[in-house]
Amino acid sequence: ECIECGEPFNGRADARFSSGACRSAHHNKSNIGHREELQRTHAILKKNRKILATLNKTGTARVKKSLLLTEGFNFNYMTNMFTTSKGKVYKYCYDQGYLDSAEDYLTLVVKIDYVR
Repeated sequence: ECIECGEPFNGRADARFSSGACRSAHHNKSNIGHREELQRTHAILKKNRKILATLNKTGTARVKKSLLLTEGFNFNYMTNMFTTSKGKVYKYCYDQGYLDSAEDYLTLVVKIDYVR
């Protein structure tokens, strides 16, 4: 019997599904929690990138950290980090990034070669 639809079927002795559609339906049901979590994470990353891009029209900008927080930026989510030879850590949401500067300021940057 198919473990998804319950119908009997002929096939290999170790087959668990009667068709590709049943196999897909079963795996979609079992992975729905992971998919929803990935969608939530991607939505946060997209929002973070949009905020950075909106505030950084020229390629580099200096803004208060509190402004990003006011816009809804979530500092817990980023796609990657880059540490320079001098120890500066740039944090990125896709191609848009920032560097913690002195006090409550951030330097916003765009990493062009990241897109290629």
